[in-house]
Amino acid sequence: MPSNCMRRLVLAGIVLAATAYTAAAAQTLDLIAQKGTIRIGYISDEAPFSSKKADGQPTGYAIDLCGRVADAVGRKVANLKRNYIETTLATGFDAVKNGQIDLLCGALTINLGRRQSVDFSQPIFITGASALLRKDSPDYLMALFLDRPATQVSAKRAPATSTIGVRADTTTGATLRDALGSDVPKTRIADFATHQDGLAALESRKIDAYFADRALLFDLASHARKPSTLAIGNRLFTHEPYGIALRQDDSAFRLLVDQTLTETYQSDDFSKLLTTYFGDEGPILRREIMMQSIPQ
Repeated sequence: MPSNCMRRLVLAGIVLAATAYTAAAAQTLDLIAQKGTIRIGYISDEAPFSSKKADGQPTGYAIDLCGRVADAVGRKVANLKRNYIETTLATGFDAVKNGQIDLLCGALTINLGRRQSVDFSQPIFITGASALLRKDSPDYLMALFLDRPATQVSAKRAPATSTIGVRADTTTGATLRDALGSDVPKTRIADFATHQDGLAALESRKIDAYFADRALLFDLASHARKPSTLAIGNRLFTHEPYGIALRQDDSAFRLLVDQTLTETYQSDDFSKLLTTYFGDEGPILRREIMMQSIPQ
């Protein structure tokens, strides 16, 4: 093949690659503009981050933040519609990866494993994993999760086998197995489809503790039949930054999302938003989030 033809083919290949890269970078905003709709996925059993109201509409802290992102997109796309799509933790990330959802909102831990298939916004919340227990749960579990000194734990012998529940398809199951270690009596781990299923099992004494992110446990305990009979662990076993899941290789859309979040964090009404969903812990949470946020 003549050298001039070869050069033209190489140049054409470079141009095509650059064009494909540019198209990928603007993919989400272009698709939203074409459809006139932004598709917001949410997980319905992760209150106060994402859940359903009595009328079936989504609500929660993460839902509100995704709503702010939709507002920002709406300033670029006229007459933008919002399509809220209920999904699960097991299928939600695939829906983002496959282009079925533009934003996935909930209590979504940012980690390297998940970033192999999706991208994430900057953190929207910082928490860690602990356990919800009955106040008559085995003493060794109370000591493990409440971090009590040994002198405060009674001398009752631990049962031969206890059961701790976790939500299926979360990052906390592996963490729990590591936390138990060889010094903890034989403990079985049971997976549950929803956090509510785990709470029901705890209250009916089918399990002895339920392990999840502490921010979720506060809301879960508030919906118990007898909240006063439960205790929430104060020992954290993980560092859990939450984010909004997005498609990979879309720097333009991620920039818009992160700019919107930073503007929200710096606004006067962000403290009110946190107080709405987290009560008196709002001011502390704002400082933690601001320390992790991306500045202008």
